[in-house]
Amino acid sequence: MEELPGGPERQSGAGGLPHCYRHPGVETGISCVRCERPICPQCMISASVGFQCPECVRGSGTGSTPAAASRPRTVAGGAVTADPRLLTKILIGINVLVFIMQVANNNSFDSSFELVGQAQTTPFGPLVGVAQGQWYRLFTAMFMHANYAHIGFNMLSLWWIGGPLEAALGRARYIALYLLSGLAGSALTYLIASPTEASLGASGAIFGLLGATGVLMKRMNYDMRPLLGLLVVNVIFTFTGGIAWQAHLGGFVAGIVIAIGMVHAPRERRTLLQFGTCALILVATIGMVLARTAMLT
Repeated sequence: MEELPGGPERQSGAGGLPHCYRHPGVETGISCVRCERPICPQCMISASVGFQCPECVRGSGTGSTPAAASRPRTVAGGAVTADPRLLTKILIGINVLVFIMQVANNNSFDSSFELVGQAQTTPFGPLVGVAQGQWYRLFTAMFMHANYAHIGFNMLSLWWIGGPLEAALGRARYIALYLLSGLAGSALTYLIASPTEASLGASGAIFGLLGATGVLMKRMNYDMRPLLGLLVVNVIFTFTGGIAWQAHLGGFVAGIVIAIGMVHAPRERRTLLQFGTCALILVATIGMVLARTAMLT
């Protein structure tokens, strides 16, 4: 059996759950977000994300705890930062800035950066799409919105969901999740939607964060009912509001897969599996784009 840092063996009880490292007779499904040792309700101390054990809160560790385990780490192995919402704020700022540029330039700006698969004629002349080599549209469309309600709902969702998720994953893993989920949503839209139908918005990335939040909540044994309610509301809006459901689906699936790789990877192979999961989603995204381009050209 595996020897836990600074504590007894990680034995499993009759229910298949590990025992608290400070109370060997107590089974628990909760672990410290810093050192990952199992802790029972008597030992767990609430943190900004999840729970920590008494030793990590005191910052003293134990005589046999490795230095890496005593440093503040998120549940996915990322570094704990002073401002756990920094990237979320930056992403919101970028989206708002792009929307201001859209409003200032009207549709002429949209036609240059929105997601469209194939060339078509617009009031501003011929429009070249992804099939003609403008792959950047898969990325730029993620930061554009159709109207005030669109950006308002997406940015509120980004703040509510993205902030806690950034704190739980760490900045590098969080931005990888956001961008890859958004690109996967764009790629699926390009693959199965009409090639002349334009789409835009951060919804693919938002749904990726939503899927990842579900994985994280399950990992931390949190109550899933609030998230399921939010998901139901989003699904209703998706299929009744003339929204590009393809981006939502692509981002949601990508977010789930990436989050599984990030929060369930064994600590000794964490970095390799996390990078591998992200690479898998990126390869799948590129594959969808290449397949659709081959069909349109």
